[in-house]
Amino acid sequence: MKTQDAMVHYISSKPLTLQDLALLHAGKLPVQLSDEARDKIVRCREYLDQKLQSSTQSIYGINTGFGSLYNKNISADQLEQLQENLVMSHACGTGPEVPPEIVKLMIFLKIQSLAYGYSGVQLETVNRLAEMFNKDVLPVIYEMGSLGASGDLAPLAHLTLPIIGLGEAHHEGKRRTGEEIGKALHWSPLRLQAKEGLAMLNGTQFMSAYGAWCTLHAHRILKLANIIGALSLDAFDGRIEPFLPQVHTIRPHAGQMRVAAKVKELLQGSELILQAKKHVQDPYSFRCIPQVHGASADTIDYVTGVFLVEVNSVTDNPNVFPEEDTIISAGNFHGQPLALALDFLAIALAELGSISERRTYQLIAGLRDLPNYLVANPGIHSGLMIPQYTAASLVSQNKQLCSPASVDSIVSSNGQEDHVSMGANAATKAYRIVNNLYSILAIELLTAAQALMFRRPLKTSPYLEDFVDTFRKTVPFIEEDRVLHDDIKKAEEFLKHWEPAS
Repeated sequence: MKTQDAMVHYISSKPLTLQDLALLHAGKLPVQLSDEARDKIVRCREYLDQKLQSSTQSIYGINTGFGSLYNKNISADQLEQLQENLVMSHACGTGPEVPPEIVKLMIFLKIQSLAYGYSGVQLETVNRLAEMFNKDVLPVIYEMGSLGASGDLAPLAHLTLPIIGLGEAHHEGKRRTGEEIGKALHWSPLRLQAKEGLAMLNGTQFMSAYGAWCTLHAHRILKLANIIGALSLDAFDGRIEPFLPQVHTIRPHAGQMRVAAKVKELLQGSELILQAKKHVQDPYSFRCIPQVHGASADTIDYVTGVFLVEVNSVTDNPNVFPEEDTIISAGNFHGQPLALALDFLAIALAELGSISERRTYQLIAGLRDLPNYLVANPGIHSGLMIPQYTAASLVSQNKQLCSPASVDSIVSSNGQEDHVSMGANAATKAYRIVNNLYSILAIELLTAAQALMFRRPLKTSPYLEDFVDTFRKTVPFIEEDRVLHDDIKKAEEFLKHWEPAS
């Protein structure tokens, strides 16, 4: 069996890791089916073809209708048309377009799920998906349309359309029709065989792609929140005692202990943290960083585990088991595990934003010998007054977005699909929270870096001084009022691309 080398990611049964997802999300590796994956796909397809030729048994979605039409038998000469009709009729998404980075992850995760050899698809179909991934042919998919059960039907139908020469896709900076893509790349439209349309549409790849993206960014955001929180603590003339190990040994939540140790490490060598303090304790937004950030860290770890299970799973229906000579219609497409995890992740990330905004507020409030709004001449200059408003607005929107999707359900398909996860809505909400959080942390960084200058000549730790010096190459010190939107956007980009130390 081929394995991943430095230049190619080989699709196989080897479990995907978070690092694999990070490399693939960054577009650093093309994909290719391993010999193992090809053999499994071919074996399953051959078994299914033999089964259809030798049996008159009704098999859901293969020679029957779909959903509540499961009791409608389809003649053998209509099985291919059935699959194409399925894709066209289900391509009814609406709303904003799914971002390209999510679409690319969707393609990869669909390849991975099909490659386990339990879906009955043609090898040619999976190879076409791999070509789409490698050539950045990214189908136009819409956010709205999935109930998060029966698979992400509408989004995955839009993903499938270009394979059969329909729909639209982005390629080389242009939005093209499926037909135009085919001509440009010399691809003939594929003729979907029995079961293939259903295999493409059933699955959790919309939810999983958003969840994988959010999880990857959650780990980055947590590191940044710890760094920026430590910087804010020092700029606020905070105390180190709440981060000492004996405090956390007697309440040993893993995330809490990890965050406390990290913040203490980040402040190693700070002149500010060592100076005598006039106050005996700090506000909760500083003092309780280990408890709040730590709880979010534990949640991120839990959600990571859920999504690593999911991206290493088969989630279409029915499932084909050649070795056991059986085809089973079940419910692996149901997104409840993902919906709950995404709602939990949304809450955990929103809390990182909530406590960040409180630190921003404390830093501009004229406390502990810092000037109001962190300008030398407040009055004629408003300084950093209004960025805190922006952070507060984002924090409040995140609270609203944390209303759980997973507790909702709605009946569909004439009552056959009578409980759904709403995981797709949970996914798009979490995505918005992540992007809002980058803005909230950017505002805190802007504020903390500004406050630090009013503590001179004392310095923070060498690590944080270097961090601020690097940031200052992007966003200089604010001497007098200027258009702060520009500073916030630059700070956001800095946080998305700066490489934090481990």
